[in-house]
Amino acid sequence: MRTPYPPAERLDLVEDLHGHAVADPYRWLEDPADPRTVAWSTAQDALARTALDALPGRDRLEERLRAYLSSGSISVPLWRAGRAFFSRRLPGQEHAVVHVREADGSERALLDPMAMDPSGLTTLDTWVPDLEGARIAYQVSIGGDEHSVLSVLDVATGELVEGPIDRCRYSSVAWLPGGEEFYYVRKVAPGEVPEGEEDFHRRVWRHRVGSTEDVLVEAPGLYEDHTYYSVRVSRDGRWLVVSANVGTARRDSVWVGRVGGDLVPVLTQADDVQAICWVERDGRLYVHTTDGAPRWKLAVADPERPQRTEWRDLVPEDPGSVLQGVRWLETATPQLVLARSRHAVAELTLHALDGTPTGEIPLPGKGSLTGLTVADRDTPEQRGKVWIGWTDLVTPPQVHRFEGGETVLEATAPGQVELPTVRSELREFASKDGTVVRMFVVTPDREGPFPTLVTGYGGFSIAREPSYTSSALAWVASGGAYALVGLRGGGEEGEAWHLAGNRANKQNVFDDLHAATESLLTSGTATRVAIQGGSNGGLLVGAALTQRPELYAAVGCSAPLLDMVRYELFSLGRTWNDEYGTADDPTELGWLLGYSPYHHVRPGTAYPPTLFTVFDSDSRVDPLHARKMCAALQHATTGGEVLLRRETDVGHGARSISRTVALSVDTLSFLAFHTGLELSVSERASEPSAQRLRTVPDPPGPSPRSGGER
Repeated sequence: MRTPYPPAERLDLVEDLHGHAVADPYRWLEDPADPRTVAWSTAQDALARTALDALPGRDRLEERLRAYLSSGSISVPLWRAGRAFFSRRLPGQEHAVVHVREADGSERALLDPMAMDPSGLTTLDTWVPDLEGARIAYQVSIGGDEHSVLSVLDVATGELVEGPIDRCRYSSVAWLPGGEEFYYVRKVAPGEVPEGEEDFHRRVWRHRVGSTEDVLVEAPGLYEDHTYYSVRVSRDGRWLVVSANVGTARRDSVWVGRVGGDLVPVLTQADDVQAICWVERDGRLYVHTTDGAPRWKLAVADPERPQRTEWRDLVPEDPGSVLQGVRWLETATPQLVLARSRHAVAELTLHALDGTPTGEIPLPGKGSLTGLTVADRDTPEQRGKVWIGWTDLVTPPQVHRFEGGETVLEATAPGQVELPTVRSELREFASKDGTVVRMFVVTPDREGPFPTLVTGYGGFSIAREPSYTSSALAWVASGGAYALVGLRGGGEEGEAWHLAGNRANKQNVFDDLHAATESLLTSGTATRVAIQGGSNGGLLVGAALTQRPELYAAVGCSAPLLDMVRYELFSLGRTWNDEYGTADDPTELGWLLGYSPYHHVRPGTAYPPTLFTVFDSDSRVDPLHARKMCAALQHATTGGEVLLRRETDVGHGARSISRTVALSVDTLSFLAFHTGLELSVSERASEPSAQRLRTVPDPPGPSPRSGGER
């Protein structure tokens, strides 16, 4: 007999919203300080811990996870005046450490989160060295709050020369030549806006290291309604580019101008265009944009005349791939390196400065990029080389180097890992409306069917690309199959793919997941299917379990959005209304009510076993969503168990390896138990086989999706 669920009062609360009668029986669970919420949460903690600890195979699963995570990680080098900056995580380390490699080949650690805080609660959000490689700016958060404080370190001495500067959440840093000044972004100070509004207002500042007086960057319309900003400075220090966005809307406002001079407006939100702009070594303004090109193109202009009407196409849109980023390659005849993604699989091509294709850069197989860099102009001995961060579904992060027409392996993840022999493929299936959708499927090296774990994201134009994932490999090593689905709403096929899965089209995302699951079941791959998702992916699986409860054997729902009527009222919720719609609009409320998981829980329904995982320091998605949904499901279901697993001192993003393992053990053992996967059973392990598919951030180090000098 199941242990009774903790009691949860059901309020007779029904509101009329634009003519809709909207019930909210667990609104009291929105308040974490309410004594009822405190008591209920404590009882849920005890219930979840007892149930999860009793699941079979946990010790074997933890061994596998730690073994696969013992590969560690390695990043591409970021070159500055002969110095190479990179991150590396050794086996047994809780966090990656930023190192510097000198011209003589010697290395030393610069930024070690565990040295800063042995508790493991401090995470490194981002870092960027100055152009001379003499100083490095970095940002850290504590306890998962992602608030980011900025400091500057002297590279030679390791001494702190600046900071900490608070309120730097989501701030980019752009150094001026000489390393004495940089531009950065900072939230407004308390009192400058009404209390509770600080997260939605930022300013761009020019800062001199050691000074307490920053210079505010101003331009027409710069601080009108925009939420987030980014800054770029040209390598010669002459040009400044400022970009701004309203929440997570996929539209860019852009200003370009001389450093210290006036900024010229180039794009506004009304243009409804995305554009990443920077001034390159040839003095041209490069524009990586969706202007008339939903799969992105590359245009150029004169920075003295940066307006959209002056842009001219350099590399047009490719109808079969998505242009993700651009690098300038310094050779006898300079070239451009273009990073593309074709159905979420990476490609690299070379182009002359007039846009003409000149060749391809060979990649190890069908995978994805974790970074892409070239040497800066002050490291002449490395010119002509391209460093490629690489991973696929069965390959821990690697660094490859392209030079002389060949791509060679330069560095592997530092740990040795014995991986299971697997089969892997990229499949196609038809969704409900006939749209072709793709998914990566990994299975043991034998015929199925298998208990199958399916995951996806489907939002914010974020592409889910094939990458090395310890939890996926642990599942397959135990005898299960794993599927990663490129759902609409993501960026796998460009901006049109994103728009086909947001706002009024959000149901397409859920239909894609249902169709993927049905395809796996009917093809003989899957016996039973568990689904797992986090954040927007938590919304995905929350909607899936309420729409098709009979289709799914178990659900792992992490840091989810689930009350889509009130999501804008909490944390950063209102910055997402361009993606989902707003309950303040009658039509858009109809979209939200059409799928809002919390509002589709029906008493007497056999819902699948569900594990909610939440983090009390989450400053993006409030845990109240999971609390309310958990209470609703526990009241309504005639099916499997419903549990809520809660963590403190950790948030929505980065976490230590120990925390990662503990969360994965609980989640995977729950899903395995309810799909019939025996975690104590091992698939045959071997060296990498020919049957493997050699395939491979809401952001440290360089990302392949950007332009400008790296």
